[in-house]
Amino acid sequence: MLEPTAMEVVVAGSVSNAVVPAPVVHNPRARKLRSAVWQDFTKERRADGNCVAVCNHCKKQLTATSRSGTTHLRNHLAICTTTSTRRAGKRRKLVVRRILHNKSSIDGRSGEGHASGEDNDNEVTHFDQELSRRDLVHMIVQHGYRFSIVDDVGFQKFVKNLQPQFRMVSYETVRADSMEIYEGEKLKLHDVLFKIPCRVSISVDMWRSNTQMEYMCLTCHYIDHANDEWKVRKKILNFVHMEAPFTLDQMVNIIVEKLHSWGIDRKLAAVVLDNCSSGEIVARELHRVFQARRLLLNGDLFQVRSCAHILNLTVQESWERASDITDRVRKMINYVKFERFQKFQDIAKVLRMDQKLLVIDSPDNWPSTYLMFDSACYYQDVFVRLTEQEGHYDVFLSANDWADVKALTEILDVVYHAMEKFPVENPTANLYFNEMCEIHVLLKTWCKSPSTVVAKVAGQMLSKFEGYWDLTRPVMAFASILDPRYKMKSLEYFFRLIYSDEQFTAKTMIDVIQNTFHNLYNDYKHQSSDSWKNPSVLCYSRNSNSCMGSMYSNGDDSKTFSRITLSDARRGLDQYIQETSSGQSLKSDLEMYLEEAVFRQKEGNQDNFDILGWWKSFAAKYPVLSQMARDILAIPVSIIPLDSEARTLNEYLSTMDPSTVQGLVCAQDWLREDPEVVAGSGGHGDDGVPRGDELIVVPK
Repeated sequence: MLEPTAMEVVVAGSVSNAVVPAPVVHNPRARKLRSAVWQDFTKERRADGNCVAVCNHCKKQLTATSRSGTTHLRNHLAICTTTSTRRAGKRRKLVVRRILHNKSSIDGRSGEGHASGEDNDNEVTHFDQELSRRDLVHMIVQHGYRFSIVDDVGFQKFVKNLQPQFRMVSYETVRADSMEIYEGEKLKLHDVLFKIPCRVSISVDMWRSNTQMEYMCLTCHYIDHANDEWKVRKKILNFVHMEAPFTLDQMVNIIVEKLHSWGIDRKLAAVVLDNCSSGEIVARELHRVFQARRLLLNGDLFQVRSCAHILNLTVQESWERASDITDRVRKMINYVKFERFQKFQDIAKVLRMDQKLLVIDSPDNWPSTYLMFDSACYYQDVFVRLTEQEGHYDVFLSANDWADVKALTEILDVVYHAMEKFPVENPTANLYFNEMCEIHVLLKTWCKSPSTVVAKVAGQMLSKFEGYWDLTRPVMAFASILDPRYKMKSLEYFFRLIYSDEQFTAKTMIDVIQNTFHNLYNDYKHQSSDSWKNPSVLCYSRNSNSCMGSMYSNGDDSKTFSRITLSDARRGLDQYIQETSSGQSLKSDLEMYLEEAVFRQKEGNQDNFDILGWWKSFAAKYPVLSQMARDILAIPVSIIPLDSEARTLNEYLSTMDPSTVQGLVCAQDWLREDPEVVAGSGGHGDDGVPRGDELIVVPK
């Protein structure tokens, strides 16, 4: 896009351009020059009677009639670069004007139109100290700046030049205002969670400060229906200091207390405890507490693990079977890097190989082990040539060893790149069911490897994978069924592939998932507060002869019909079209959904499919299933769990008291989706890229 250029309206004409001073005659109708631009221009009258504006710096003449306005004068100042302007000792100060109408509330969010970058002669403007103060604190919280920034001389000078009228606030004032923003945003989020009609899932993570203080982070995951669109939201509810030593019972009690205070203890769908020590025990106790509060399928779906956590544990707890070959590769690379590196480089040049980093892994960190194996395989020809020249050293690998290294690298490569696909920001639960099933198939294939070490590693990984996967598989299978691109197809295909030698087992597994899904559907159908009174649900009942008949035969209560809305009537129309078009008897929305063909995108990447947009569009046609989709797709099985190093507060927060830490961490998270911030971020407000000034240390 072309940059806007300043427009100059140069005075021209056949009449003499000689400028004469305007006679000082009092004119009661003359307008007062209110615009700040006249500080840099002088208005004079020419001999022909027309007025011109003379630039005080370059003496250029521009039109100054009553209809010409002042925009062209400001544009001229932007490009006026004469020597006299450069040497001017005075610095023109930007006058910040604030419109008094539509002022924002005390929560710190700016009202629309409270600041204007235009210099309008007819606009009544006024500087507002309190509003500017709130904006300053909002900025500090939003971007994680230090409270002490207000004491920095450079920042004070910048603000003074920007707006001389602003009175800088103190450190304590910024802290108090920040906590006020936290309390205001907390009330807003509480209202949102109270009103949402769907269930929520939670994740629990343990954090620590640089001073080894323990914190528990409670995060809520749900699908938001605001602005007539469905979006996955992730909100930090609490960041609680856990005084050491604390027991698991204390942790459970705090979680229950916080969920109750937010009003979501009866809306739970699932819990993820991947980054929580003794997660199994905590989950069992939470299940016991919330069992009487209508958990999904009596709590069978309550605890889940994220896919990345499953894969990480699978490799981490199995790689000890390959410890011998790993030590040998590490020893070989160490020898080359510290004893024969120049010779290694010379051979690589002779073989015309592109340079690539030769990696030495970090113990107990399998991704670095993968990178070490990968770099070793890349330079295999170099290592082999070096072995021929220095075969008397026992640090080099044999041909059989290289075959094992390549096979193990293939295993790690699949898992490593699968984890790279997992998104950081708000994924839906349907995304990676196919990938997890593919890994399951590959593990069973690798178990049959002729290599002893490869078969041992793959066998151990398969055992661990199936143990962890069994807990999360039902949720992800349900999410896959709720994906209109696959429905039951992915389930049927992969289960028959995984259990290719046991077709009866495959059929049994498919039937179990399908029957459990039907049971969940029936729970949703019966638990709905007005299941048998809402005409939109009755329209999908098999026991009714027609939709309209159901509407009118719902008992003798005349008030029932008065609750029918336009959306209810539209649902009835959808069912009527389905019935009369196909000639079939009325069916539940689940039966219709499964019988209809899968949805195929006309073009584009399948990974870009907007599943939430699809369910929003078809919520009227599938009323019960759409409720299930809202709850199941929000379960955070596709998130990436942070390692212990990443779950460490930065130095700035580590020095603060726990109440301030909770206020800042939560407020910054809640303000992250502020519409004003997103709109003014140059298109990067919601791109998921970690910012360097974030309060919480994010993984690199």
